[in-house]
Amino acid sequence: MTDKLKIVFSFLLFVAGIVGFYLLSDQALVLRILTILVGLALASLVFWKTALGQKTFGFINESIVEAKRVVWPTRKETIQMTITVFILVAVMAVFLALVDISFSYMINWLLGRG
Repeated sequence: MTDKLKIVFSFLLFVAGIVGFYLLSDQALVLRILTILVGLALASLVFWKTALGQKTFGFINESIVEAKRVVWPTRKETIQMTITVFILVAVMAVFLALVDISFSYMINWLLGRG
């Protein structure tokens, strides 16, 4: 039950930061953005103290570690694959256009309009 109250309180802190942004509409933009950041920081802190928060932040940390293990393609490989995809899309577009035109002629011929 305590975790549920903490989650609700966390959500309310985040909403309070957003509401503060709009209530301070006559203040400097930096102060308004700071209210959202403070609300988000406090909400994250309270959420982190829950079991769900521990699981969520653990998942985020594991995702970051996994993303660091990924072997990203080089610039040359990326350009080559992009060109390959564009060529394949163009070929498929021409092919599908020809199929569409062929079916259109066949249907018109069958219906006696062509």
